[in-house]
Amino acid sequence: MDFCLSEDDLMIKDTAREFAQKRLLPNAMKYDEEDGVPQELVNEMAGLGYLGMMLPEEFGGLGLSTVSFAGALEEICAACAGVGILMSVQNSLCCEIIHKYGSDFLKNKYLAKMATGMVGSYCVTEPNAGTDVASMATTAIDKGDHFLVNGTKTFVTNAGFAGIFIVFAVTDPSAGNKGISCLAIEKDTPGISIGAPENKCGMRASDTREVSFIDVKVPKENIIGEPGQGFKMALSILNSGRIGVSFQAIGIARAALEEAIKYAKERKQFKQPIANFQAIQFKLADMATEIEAGRILAYRAAAMKDEGKAIVREASMAKLFCSRMANFVVNEAVQIHGGYGYMKEYPVERYFRDARVTELYEGTTEAQKMTIARDLLKE
Repeated sequence: MDFCLSEDDLMIKDTAREFAQKRLLPNAMKYDEEDGVPQELVNEMAGLGYLGMMLPEEFGGLGLSTVSFAGALEEICAACAGVGILMSVQNSLCCEIIHKYGSDFLKNKYLAKMATGMVGSYCVTEPNAGTDVASMATTAIDKGDHFLVNGTKTFVTNAGFAGIFIVFAVTDPSAGNKGISCLAIEKDTPGISIGAPENKCGMRASDTREVSFIDVKVPKENIIGEPGQGFKMALSILNSGRIGVSFQAIGIARAALEEAIKYAKERKQFKQPIANFQAIQFKLADMATEIEAGRILAYRAAAMKDEGKAIVREASMAKLFCSRMANFVVNEAVQIHGGYGYMKEYPVERYFRDARVTELYEGTTEAQKMTIARDLLKE
């Protein structure tokens, strides 16, 4: 498989890097400390096409490949991973599930709006339902011409910006995971309550909240896919989400490596830069090698997705490796900085906090191993 990016892919990546370095990096710590980004930035990203990168042009998107999107996402995350999450969830989860499974009515109603600024939130996780998605308690009761939705979703990314919620709920309690359906619910629908931002360890620039639904009436035509297909769709779309997390992790790790190299050249001990010491050189070599290995796994999954191939194993392998890789790399970056790496004045402190969640969301490290093993054993 050819992992060389095309000229168009490189142009998209370079353009994203220029935007990220000019607009995001100088403000990244500010966004972290203020627990979010301004609406103006979200609007600016929408104007540049970053909220609908893989949607076809007929729906207002850029019509780009997963590979192109992935390269741009790495650059955004290298500057501010919290902003990268917004972009990743929007493109690889919310836009994709409507485009892939939604009716023509839903596509025409929402996709153009999402490509030009309507932010989506993907609502799966609940206080008592994480990896075990099938144990969700949120219900969508059939009332004839509408569904009546009740329940609470937690750790909802983009909730404060959301114009539309992609909500998974039980429509047939007797059918187990085949009784879960997916609904598109607009933010102004009566009965929706959005909580305060979560007080997170890292990724503080990303908006994360609890969202409650109390007797929320949702028109029948707002169901995504067929009733009972929600669980199957969620698993399928999560493969795209895991590619996104892989490139989030790569972006964070690459930024940490760049800072470690810079610091190692500037910091002097025993009358010479610490970059001259073999102990530091070995760390940098391991960090760079791990990042490149992660890129290969992640781009393989992205390329296979573009080719229409099954990517269950490949997406999980990429997510498993890249998330662990990012935590290794940022830990080594902090170590190279010594005590200064523990101080907020240095970016590696933020990278250290931001990287941790990549092993938790879109399926934990343990969940990825289960998925990979299950796929292997099918053979």
